[in-house]
Amino acid sequence: MTRLQIVHEVDRAGLAELRTPRDDMVAEASEGDDRFSLVEGPFESYDRTLEVTKLRDTGDDTFRVTERFSYREAVPFWRFATHFPIKWSIGKRRPSGTQPWWAPPQRLDARAARVLTILCTLSVFAGYMGSVLSQTISFASDEFDISESTQGSASALVRAGVLISVMVTAAADRRGRRLLLLGSGIAAACLTATGALVPGIWWLTLSQGSARAISTALGILIGIVAAEELPAGARAYGLSIMAMLAGLGSGMVLWVLPFTGADGAGWRFIYVVPLLFIPLIMMAGRDLPETARFERSEPEVEPTPEQRSVAYQRLAMLALGGFFFTIFSTPASNFRVDFLKDELGFTTGGVSLFQALTNTPIGVGVFLAGKYAETYGRRVIASIAIVGGVVFTTLSYALTGPSVWVLACLGSVIGAMAVPSLGVYGPELFSTRERGRMNGIITVVSVIGSAIGLITVGALKDRWGSFGPAFFAVMIGPALLLVLIALFYPETANTELEDLNPEDKHD
Repeated sequence: MTRLQIVHEVDRAGLAELRTPRDDMVAEASEGDDRFSLVEGPFESYDRTLEVTKLRDTGDDTFRVTERFSYREAVPFWRFATHFPIKWSIGKRRPSGTQPWWAPPQRLDARAARVLTILCTLSVFAGYMGSVLSQTISFASDEFDISESTQGSASALVRAGVLISVMVTAAADRRGRRLLLLGSGIAAACLTATGALVPGIWWLTLSQGSARAISTALGILIGIVAAEELPAGARAYGLSIMAMLAGLGSGMVLWVLPFTGADGAGWRFIYVVPLLFIPLIMMAGRDLPETARFERSEPEVEPTPEQRSVAYQRLAMLALGGFFFTIFSTPASNFRVDFLKDELGFTTGGVSLFQALTNTPIGVGVFLAGKYAETYGRRVIASIAIVGGVVFTTLSYALTGPSVWVLACLGSVIGAMAVPSLGVYGPELFSTRERGRMNGIITVVSVIGSAIGLITVGALKDRWGSFGPAFFAVMIGPALLLVLIALFYPETANTELEDLNPEDKHD
């Protein structure tokens, strides 16, 4: 329980304001006798009281008001990170209806705050497991003595296991989100660990194909649960926070990398770390509820032909968009280590330093995109992200010298803004009983784009001897995505899921 005391000296107008129930990051109700209780806010419990003393009787009365707060945050696992921002915000009253700069545009209640923080924890694990292969395959390739072309093919084949993801996410439409979410986390950790034992590149491909499929399903289900539990004005924000935490998980691979002696066989140790996640996943499961929307959905209600047609149109639009996006984005991420080692001559330590310095600021872009996608709209932010991210990233592969550091950083930060602004569409545009299956299919098509991009860039690099021209060639994918967004993507900001999907409305 956190307790806070603030002493004010105010006139009658100030006293009247303090005696008015708050409506900013917390909504209050007056209990009488200068006591206020919680109506809504990210708290398990909350209480505010006033002690008023009249100081002097002049033309303008002055009062000393001792304002006391007592509250407990509804943020398991992350209370150490939210304690001071919430404390500072509680101590600063804001105009009615406004939120602190760091908070979502729409206030969270206790349940939404609790679910979001649990999903953030799971996002860290998903981020680590989803990036293990891309951060280590270069070192594995050195041990197994294979070319960039073979490496690209292996990375592409790993993604073929994504068909398993569709089965998992489709099962979540029937069995519920919670069970499949927690099961996917534990299974992904166990399967990722098998990568430490492989004798060759194709065994690594087989091992991580299944692990990547389950961790992909985990990521999809995290996004679905967030969309179903967060309020309409906080969905993109929630996705941005989870993306930042997934980035933290991905960055954890780089933290471990310098200590493994990855130039030899030390890279294998990185695959064992996810086993440490399993107890924490089980702890998170105790506090994670089934989503309210899934519990009140009616599986026996069939969509009308018109609703089914709209769903398939949206599926085609988002699947094609994911295909165009990953043709560029996946090889841009996957081949960075090879570019640094082979074309710029970086050591293992240099690679880790470069990746840490250029990827750490990504959180800024993701966070701003989550906020602005709620206020300025998804389409505008996504378009800015695609143009800036693609241009700067391509130039970072085409040039040499200190400019590479700056260009890579700009490409990462701006490009990352596409994550919340585009990623939120999948969970938003489908009904509750089809959300998992449809998002699984979108992921499969996106992975096909990834595979084509990896094979194309790997082959063009082997042919031309440089990554720069190869990335200029695959810029066609993001260009087509921009056209798709401009012509077909709807604006979904601040719209309830039931308004976007009328088949979910119930009497």
